[in-house]
Amino acid sequence: MVKQSNRDRTSVNRDIRATEVRVIGPDGEQIGVMSIKDALRRAAEHEQDLVEVSPNATPPVCKIMDYGRYKYETTKKFQEARKKQKSSQVKEIKVRPKTDTHDLETKVKHIRKFIGNNDKVKVTLMFRGREITLTQQAKDLLAKVAEMTDEFAQVEQYPKFEGRTMTMILAPR
Repeated sequence: MVKQSNRDRTSVNRDIRATEVRVIGPDGEQIGVMSIKDALRRAAEHEQDLVEVSPNATPPVCKIMDYGRYKYETTKKFQEARKKQKSSQVKEIKVRPKTDTHDLETKVKHIRKFIGNNDKVKVTLMFRGREITLTQQAKDLLAKVAEMTDEFAQVEQYPKFEGRTMTMILAPR
């Protein structure tokens, strides 16, 4: 069974289940509340469809219009809104508690590139073996990364422990 989305569930003409509806004419003027038969007759006089535009209102609001054109316009609006959406990914940079300054600068260059592409960056600090005792050094390292990226990124999630890893999320400014 194919699941219908909300925009496909518009009731038209004989599919409208209400007995009384508020009718809006093809020019946008309000005609008034009338029975469904009278509303369908009015729509037939204008050689257009009766489309239920607000089914949750009491009584439901129906408009006399060309349904094909209405469906086309709503699809166009949906596609336009979808086109304007920004998509961003979460990129990951991995470091260790004893990562050296030069290596850290290289990682910051990667972070700058990712942030420049409007992506978020998850900085993961991994502990192996006895390195788990270096938690203060790890916090200092992540603070240093946050300080180095301060001009182009902001800390969205401050460093937190997750098992044997410590993570911090950076987002574009």
